[in-house]
Amino acid sequence: MSDGTLRYLLLVAALLTPRPPALLVLNEPETSLHPDLLPALARLIARAAAHSQILVVSHAARLIAALEREEASESLVLEKHFGATRLVGADERDVPAWKWPSR
Repeated sequence: MSDGTLRYLLLVAALLTPRPPALLVLNEPETSLHPDLLPALARLIARAAAHSQILVVSHAARLIAALEREEASESLVLEKHFGATRLVGADERDVPAWKWPSR
């Protein structure tokens, strides 16, 4: 089997587990997958979201679009602005003030 096929099967197993976790984070789940599998993956993620909170980090526009078509999704878009990561569309008052400890 190819890397993409194995990865997809592992994602299916994680998303359809009989004992779903409270939180599941998927970091770039589209990696190595054929683009035609992304809508099916989005449907699996939406189905699993009925039982778990799922956070998906992705750069794949096709996966993001497929997730946005599902009822249980909400997208947050981040962008770089002068070296800082910002939440697109957020008012400065909505963004928490991050306090980093000194070294």
